[in-house]
Amino acid sequence: MVAASGPDPLRPDADPDRGYARVRRSGKSIAALLMDQKVAAGVGNIFRAEVLFRHRIDPATPGREIDHRTWRVLWDDLVDLMAYAKVHGRIDTVRDEHSPEAQGRPARVDRHGGEVYVYRRADLPCHVCGTPVRSSTLEGRNLYWCPKCQRRKSAPVPDRRNRLDVHGVEPLLSRPVRP
Repeated sequence: MVAASGPDPLRPDADPDRGYARVRRSGKSIAALLMDQKVAAGVGNIFRAEVLFRHRIDPATPGREIDHRTWRVLWDDLVDLMAYAKVHGRIDTVRDEHSPEAQGRPARVDRHGGEVYVYRRADLPCHVCGTPVRSSTLEGRNLYWCPKCQRRKSAPVPDRRNRLDVHGVEPLLSRPVRP
């Protein structure tokens, strides 16, 4: 079973290019591909929704339109987010400037704990732009996204002054991206 699985973001020996090889050949949406355990093992619905939001990726983007740099940005963020969740027992994906304290809003109450941007927030205002979060069903699972924030097919080129990781884990941008 493990041999048939894709690379696991929680394993230090994982080869993300194995997952990308499947992504770049597929016309399926990146949202569907992230849930395919042959692409990336262990990525569930919360991580899928949140990593796509954090990098402004339109969940309907076909895999074959995801460039290698964007895949590595998504992968590296999944590594950080999933490692944080494993250590802390909760899934937090919201940057400090969008936290309940910074925005003067109540904290999220959910059995998974933690603060998120779009997961299970259908029809609520996006923490970034205020547009109502959308939801639909994709391959039997709920998909959540912001139609205003998530219009890109590739990850924005990062501003090195902006720390993408707010969890005290090594910042995403400080690690070199392997070619």
